[in-house]
Amino acid sequence: MRRYRYRCTVCRTTSPVVHQLDDLAAEGAAHRQAIHAGHIPDEETAGQIDRLGRWYATLPPLSALHAHLADALSDLHDPKAMGHYWWATAGAALAIGTAAALCLTLITAAL
Repeated sequence: MRRYRYRCTVCRTTSPVVHQLDDLAAEGAAHRQAIHAGHIPDEETAGQIDRLGRWYATLPPLSALHAHLADALSDLHDPKAMGHYWWATAGAALAIGTAAALCLTLITAAL
């Protein structure tokens, strides 16, 4: 399940987590209308977050991959909650490590 959050850097406020893009747009529009009289603040942020509340766009590629895998595994157990389960984090690390080892083996065999 995807999670989204709106962040206004001018007010230094962050919306609660929403699960639909329409709800995210409504959060941003309501904040801009109520606080900024409809104006769009500079550097406002809206986007997808992981279960730990980190923005995917700000994560390094390997960390973003790990977060996506851990989120998907955690969503199997409880799709609405936040936070990774320990087995989901370990499973994501194991999957990435296995894929890296397989790639290394194939490259070594090809040479």
